Amino acid sequence: MEHTKTFFSITKDTTHGTVYVEGPVPPETLATYSFHEDLVAFRPPTQQHKAIVEIAGLPEGRIIIMRNDKIIVGYVTYLYPDPLERWAEDPIENMIELGAIEVAPAYRGTGAGKALLAVSFMDDKMEDYLVITTEYYWHWDLKGTGLSVWDYRKVMEKMMSSVGFEYFATDDPEITSHPANCLMAREGKHVSADTMERFDQLRFRNRFMY
Repeated sequence: MEHTKTFFSITKDTTHGTVYVEGPVPPETLATYSFHEDLVAFRPPTQQHKAIVEIAGLPEGRIIIMRNDKIIVGYVTYLYPDPLERWAEDPIENMIELGAIEVAPAYRGTGAGKALLAVSFMDDKMEDYLVITTEYYWHWDLKGTGLSVWDYRKVMEKMMSSVGFEYFATDDPEITSHPANCLMAREGKHVSADTMERFDQLRFRNRFMY
């Protein structure tokens, strides 16, 4: 499968000035930007900055960013599932994972997350992919937002559904370990029935739960 990437960019006005939401951004460009110090949900900022540069260099890797001048204040990542996860056991060529989405606290409440997702799917190539995402409550900023687990999940579901993600049941133990965790996926317009059948096989190991 050829992973072609077409760059898109929009501007958005915030209380911190005009920001650019754009991508997929190539690794050499990402490397020239700095990373907001409050982007700490997954790992320390310097490590996460390095990680997104590496992802952008992968054939299937896509990084969409929100930047204020040359500072990255939000991002979303797309790449093949982690080899250690269930979702990689059957390497479906056109199934990629939304691995992380994060916005610096100062830029939240501006529709930043929805804008990152909207730009992600401006590229018609994304209609060739089944895009999955696993939502785990321990990655959520419950303390910073003051939201309960369930209210945060509602916010996440609303944001994801804005670009066509839907809830899918699974017996994956990490997801079923807490009722707020969930699996969501977006089936592109050009995704075949065979891809969806293989995805169904990955979702359930204990068929009686189907």
